Amino acid sequence: MFLFDIDGLRDRANKLEKKSYNENFWDDVEKAQKIMQELKGYKKEIEGYEDLKNSIEDLEVLIELALEEEDYEVYKEIKDNYEKISKIAQDFKLSTLLNGEYDKNNAIFSIHSGAGGLEAQDWAEMLLRMYKRWADEKGFQVEIVDYQSDTEGGIKSVTMYIRGFNAYGYLKSEKGVHRLVRISPFDSSNRRHTSFASIDVYPEIDDDMEIEINESDLKIDTYRASGAGGQHVNTTDSAVRITHLPTGITVQCQNERSQHSNRITAMKLLKAKLIQLKEEEHKEKIEDLQGKYTQIAWGSQIRSYIFHPYSLVKDHRTNVEVGDVNGVMDGEIDIFINEYLKQKAF
Repeated sequence: MFLFDIDGLRDRANKLEKKSYNENFWDDVEKAQKIMQELKGYKKEIEGYEDLKNSIEDLEVLIELALEEEDYEVYKEIKDNYEKISKIAQDFKLSTLLNGEYDKNNAIFSIHSGAGGLEAQDWAEMLLRMYKRWADEKGFQVEIVDYQSDTEGGIKSVTMYIRGFNAYGYLKSEKGVHRLVRISPFDSSNRRHTSFASIDVYPEIDDDMEIEINESDLKIDTYRASGAGGQHVNTTDSAVRITHLPTGITVQCQNERSQHSNRITAMKLLKAKLIQLKEEEHKEKIEDLQGKYTQIAWGSQIRSYIFHPYSLVKDHRTNVEVGDVNGVMDGEIDIFINEYLKQKAF
């Protein structure tokens, strides 16, 4: 049964709005921005509910008029409106299923190219473009915190924040291996190549969450930043890499201007990964996590993007197929996200 607590949602929105009126609200800018983001998300859901309710009422009036006046010429209009409202209702229903502990949080999103050099690195860059276009369409903000390019072309890895209400709830569906099949533009013999890239997604954790990490468990390295990070980014060893020795988790940041700022951001990334791993392994404390962290197993692809010998994108978990591979690469991935959420919810 589908239940939506609109009164509870309005109550949460009202409480957050009252908080925003506090004269000291903007003293902590980062916390205030998160509250405003959450408030904006709640208001968007409320507005979506009201718009959907009004559309249904308008359609009911149109149907009643057609029946009373026996005016069946408006049948096509009724049918078109019904199909449009049905799609909106389905999308709205899916958005209300995002009720996990971290679903409403921002997402920390990483793409890693697989083996295969330039071909795989180009595929990772194509995926980066796809997700940035999807985020733009959703009105989400994208901030790249680490970008490892290659002199030949493409990217080895990229880590970014995707900020917006329910960003993690939607993007958690994308974690896994993504497979590309195409005629390689880098192969002079025009042979078909298969390339892989892995995607890792975890929620941005609030700063006020207390997480105990033993300093002796950390290996911290600094190195010279590379890539498009600002005009001074290459002048000092400002980039920071942190390895959590008990698990083998490694995070890095090079986008900030100073080593200190990069270290703070890298620690936030590490805490988020450790929290997610703790949840997945049902551990009580971070200290209980031991053993090598395996990011994603190659060979267990969640989705295939086929450009040749035919055009097809297939999600192997839900069996959803889309023939327009170019549309998908332009960011039209909601059908895969929605089917994944439906499968998990029902």
